[in-house]
Amino acid sequence: MHLQHIQSKIYEIRKQKIMLDFDLAELYQVETRVLNQSVKRNNARFPADFMFQLTEKEWMFISSQIVMTSASKRPKSALPYAFTEQGLAMLSGVLHSEKAIQVNISIMRAFVVLREFALSNKDLTQKLKEIEGKYDKQFKDVYEAINFLLQKDSAQQTQQKRKRIGYKL
Repeated sequence: MHLQHIQSKIYEIRKQKIMLDFDLAELYQVETRVLNQSVKRNNARFPADFMFQLTEKEWMFISSQIVMTSASKRPKSALPYAFTEQGLAMLSGVLHSEKAIQVNISIMRAFVVLREFALSNKDLTQKLKEIEGKYDKQFKDVYEAINFLLQKDSAQQTQQKRKRIGYKL
């Protein structure tokens, strides 16, 4: 299972990284209906912070980003279920096939890579802010000097264009 393929199926909703039931069903090579039935039979394992159903607005937002291979992938009347990282870990206890075990391992690795990427970007952003703060003062001084010179040059041109009055020597 390619990590990039899995990462392309991870979305952010309600400030959480999630995967949708039909994408998971595709990865586990089962029907979405079968995956959801397994989850419903083990409902106590999936509290609201592990799994939730998307609202119509959330589904419209995500579906505008998804390129679906077939319209039958998700009926328009049914809103998909979203699984958080904890919900995905719980799925491994519900789905017992060898395929499910391998897919779950790949999914967990994909989440780890995303988390590491986010942390490294956070460090990079912090360093850029530090550099920006350090050099902002120097650049501000340079900009002020350039503006002063431009204004001075503009004032001199205006002076030269004026018609002189008074005695001419």
